[in-house]
Amino acid sequence: MRTDALLWAPLLFLAAAAAYADHGALNPVVRQETIDKTICVPGYAKGVSPATSYTNGVKQMLFQRAHMNPALAQTYELDHIIPLSLGGHPRKLDNLALQVWEGENGANKKDKLEDKLQCLVCSGQVALAEAQREIVEDWQAAYHKFANVKCRRQRGRHTSLVEQ
Repeated sequence: MRTDALLWAPLLFLAAAAAYADHGALNPVVRQETIDKTICVPGYAKGVSPATSYTNGVKQMLFQRAHMNPALAQTYELDHIIPLSLGGHPRKLDNLALQVWEGENGANKKDKLEDKLQCLVCSGQVALAEAQREIVEDWQAAYHKFANVKCRRQRGRHTSLVEQ
C-alpha cells in the first residue's frame, strides 16, 4: 500500500503542475504590484484559505480519481501547487494536488520552501513570477537553490531585519 502511494504522489503533482502553463492556478488579485497588499500582509494566506469542508471534498475526489486507498488519506495533504503565500489560487482545481506529508518529496519539506520564497519575494530579493515558476517547475531543485539564501525582510516600519 505505501509503495503505491509513493508512486502516485509525484505523478499527481506533475499532472497538476502542468496546469500552471495557462496560469489557471494563479490568483488574479496577486501580482507583483499588489504583493504589499496581499501576500506580504501577515495572515494573508490563512485569510484566503478555503474551508476545510471544501478541501476535504477535493481531497476525497482526487483519491477516487487516482484509485487510491482512502485509508492513506492521513498521509497526504491537499497541496496548493502554487502556495497561497505566493499568489496561488485558493480553490481552482488546477492549483490543487495530493502530496505526501513526509519524505524527500513531502509537504513538510515543500512548506519550508514556501516560507522562504514568500520572504524573498516580500523583501524584494526574488520577483513573484520567478518564485512561482521555480516552485512549479521543480520545487525540489528550488529548495536546494534557495535553502541557504538569507532573507532580509524588514518588518513594518522598523529597520530590524528578519533573517530566514
